[in-house]
Amino acid sequence: MRTASLILKEIRYRKVNFVLSVVAVLAAAALLVAFVTAGEAYRQETRKIQLGMGQNLRIIPKETPMDKFWSVGFSEDTMPEDYVHRFAALEGYEYTHLTATLHRKIRWRDKDVILTGILPEVMPPGAKQPPMIFSVKRGDAYIGFELARMLDTKAGDKIEIFGKFFHVAKCLSQTGSSDDIRLYGHLHDVQSVLGLEGRINEIKALECLCMIESGKTDLDPLSLAQRQLEEILPDTKVVLQQGIADVRQKQRAAMEGYLAWIMPVVIVACGIWIGLLAMLNVRQRLGEIGILRGLGYGSGKIALLFLGRSVIIGMAGALLGFVGGTALALYLGPGIFKITAKAIEPNYVWLLWMIVIAPSFAAVSSFIPTISAVTCDPATTLGRE
Repeated sequence: MRTASLILKEIRYRKVNFVLSVVAVLAAAALLVAFVTAGEAYRQETRKIQLGMGQNLRIIPKETPMDKFWSVGFSEDTMPEDYVHRFAALEGYEYTHLTATLHRKIRWRDKDVILTGILPEVMPPGAKQPPMIFSVKRGDAYIGFELARMLDTKAGDKIEIFGKFFHVAKCLSQTGSSDDIRLYGHLHDVQSVLGLEGRINEIKALECLCMIESGKTDLDPLSLAQRQLEEILPDTKVVLQQGIADVRQKQRAAMEGYLAWIMPVVIVACGIWIGLLAMLNVRQRLGEIGILRGLGYGSGKIALLFLGRSVIIGMAGALLGFVGGTALALYLGPGIFKITAKAIEPNYVWLLWMIVIAPSFAAVSSFIPTISAVTCDPATTLGRE
């Protein structure tokens, strides 16, 4: 009788053991597929939440007195605008979303105003990420909530700042900070108004903590940033907003640590489950194994019976697990990741991976019981029967 026929007959005869084994593979495959399918939504949602925290690195002129910096909120000294492009052009540094700004406190229409020029974000070579903050077009202005309220200014109005006219493109929402009395314009427009062409007083950036988390350096984030920037921009100093950096790191580490813990536990538990069921299957088939040995079946064919059964279990579990995991992600994902729910969609590449991984997983889990079956002495087995 052919091996395939024997395997199928045994599956039909011992349905409960087969179904329970398939359920074990299905559970492992479904959880893995669900995590992977919802993973892109998780990454996008985390990125959007973290983008809302703002950039965590501020680069200012070296001569800036820190007492005045913190009391005023920005440096009153300047540095060349070219620094942001020099910074962005260098490869191998863990910084993105570089934004050059120029701030000045001015008296405008009998109000104390912070005039801020913003250059659209500059990204390092090869980086493709959506901007963290808004940018302002040439000739446009964004006006803070409190300033717009006091001056009764609305979007679409024209305003004049020191002889230069601007179109109010947007009145900003209330923030409860100094941004409510801030007037934003394109960097080059503000430089022209202030007579500071080619000058900035701050570069904001997002510092990536991946080097520290991966163990590539034993330096803390601020020391690492200072060492790297000292080589690039020696006449600047670095201010790391540690609170933002810590929140980013903890949020990312919490979810990644959770997934790193739960998946191995699930996989090991399912592997033990399959192994115990396979051992039970071997015990139930001792008489059958003895007869097959007596009929001349060698160790290879005996092993093929059990491993072939494991492969079928793995294939069935892979297909059902992919369907179940995808359905789980599509059903529960939108409720968890409300901002990026559209990013959750079936990942058919993982169907191919499951077809390869799950049978291998089932076969490995059944390895010890298979060895037990292969090494079983037919005389002893038949003597018991």
